[in-house]
Amino acid sequence: MERRYGRDPDARSHGQAFLNLFQGRFAPEGLYLLDEPEAPLSPQNQLGLLALLLAWAGRDAQFIIATHSPMLLAFPDAAIYSFDRVPISAVRYEDLEHVALTRAFLNDPAAFLRRLRV
Repeated sequence: MERRYGRDPDARSHGQAFLNLFQGRFAPEGLYLLDEPEAPLSPQNQLGLLALLLAWAGRDAQFIIATHSPMLLAFPDAAIYSFDRVPISAVRYEDLEHVALTRAFLNDPAAFLRRLRV
């Protein structure tokens, strides 16, 4: 593993190890299917993944990503599809429930915490 990825993956945080794995596996003109790649990543590492995706997209790599991350959903010019209803439909970033909920929480976390205290 160390020889393939440059250093022992166990010497990094879980999220950093995942980012390094992505870096070592992506190739120009590749097609990648990613299922919730944000799961092991902190918000900071999600931004790192977004930067990595942007760099590889610039080298003609293509990505199909199942995600709930507002950060990854913000990928420039992404085609976003919602599977919440039938039929599956295209949706704008600004109209996504995940984005609205995250914005509302960040704007007033105390209000959400009050509601959770039932």
